[in-house]
Order: sequence, then structure tokens, then C-alpha cells
Amino acid sequence: MCAIHQPNFLPRLTTLAKLFAADYWIVLDDVQFTRRDYQHRARLADLDDPARDQWLTIPTHLPGGRSTLIRDARIDDPGLARRRTAGMLRQHYGASPHWPVLANALDPVLDAVTTGRTAAVAETSTRVLLDLLGWKGKILTSSQLPSRPGRSQRLADLAAATEARAYLCGTGGMRYLDQTPFAAQDIAVAPFRPPVINIWASGRRLSALWALAALGPQAVAASLQALAAEHAVLQPAA
Repeated sequence: MCAIHQPNFLPRLTTLAKLFAADYWIVLDDVQFTRRDYQHRARLADLDDPARDQWLTIPTHLPGGRSTLIRDARIDDPGLARRRTAGMLRQHYGASPHWPVLANALDPVLDAVTTGRTAAVAETSTRVLLDLLGWKGKILTSSQLPSRPGRSQRLADLAAATEARAYLCGTGGMRYLDQTPFAAQDIAVAPFRPPVINIWASGRRLSALWALAALGPQAVAASLQALAAEHAVLQPAA
């Protein structure tokens, strides 16, 4: 099972769950950076009230203007960005009994800020959360894999590079995806449909950090494992 997704900064729970359910995550780093997306920002919710949230943004400069690729985006003032990120994370989740574990896991994210590369911070933030949850998959990068032009064709080629039997696709992607290139390479398209109740009610809006801080990594991992198992069962029929 393969998932292809742009690097997201401290990803939302639904995004993290999709990657957790896959055996491979291909980091889509050579497409255009989008300022109003999640590539450099995340919603942090109050520990006691997830309805109250605040954006945490990595100030980003685009050397090539609007056409800048994700991998080429640069952080404005990495030192300041690192201090602000560390402060906001502690402010929102420092009171959690799980904070010591989370803080230790997030140290590499703060270190990545000093590289000056927004994509490095986003990818690292996702990787450390997957590691914290016990994900055993592998990470590849789209810019280092062969593929043909065309949105759906390219995704099919990238999935084929992992010898995937199925491509795990989110609800947004299902609206535009042409499944023909996947079928031509014997790759099933498996829709990823997370629940919408309990911790998932805000899963499309908030960074997964809220659930991790409120419930703890073990509880969140159990939820993601159950969801991954459901999609694994559904895969042959996709």
C-alpha cells in the first residue's frame, strides 16, 4: 500500500492516519508550494478545548515567486522561527502528562528549522510523529523517482516505483484522480475514509499533536492501527 502526499508541517490527524495505513509514503516535494495549505503551518488546539485553536506558521520565502517548488521554499529568519515554534508548542501542550515524550520526539523538528528549508521541517515533523506511533513503513521522495507527466499518470508511476498493489487516496484526491493509469499497472485505488466522530471530529482541521497530547501516543496509535487494519481488509475490493 502506497500513499503520496506533500510534506505537511505537524500534519492533521487524518493525514497522519493515511500515511500510517500505508507501507510507503512518497513525499511529494517537487510540486508548487501553496501558501494557504499545510506545508508551512498547522492549527494547534488548546489542550482542554479543541474548539479553540491558533495557527503556528513557519514564515517562508519563495525564491522563485509563486512557481517555487516545495523543496525550494526557504524559512525567513530560522532562529526566530525555531524559538517561536518551541514556545508555542510548549504553551499549548506543556501541561499535558504526555509532554515529556512529545517534547523529546519534537526536538528533531526544531533542529530541522535551522536548515532553513521549510520542506525539511515539514517532512521531519511528519516522520517523527509516525515514528512515535510505531509506524514501520518507508519514506521515499518524488523528485528522486522516475515518472511521466500528467497528474494521475505521475502518481501511478510513483506508486509503481514501490511495487505497490494499492494506492491509498484521500477524499480530496478521489475527486480528480483518473484511475486508468493505475489500472494499466495493476494498482488498485483504495479510498481512505477516516471516521468523523470522537477524536476524528476535528481530525481534518487540527494538527495531530492535540490528540497526542490529550490522549497519549499509545491511545492514538491504537486508533490508527485499527483504522489501518480496516483499510487493509478493504484493499482487495478497492
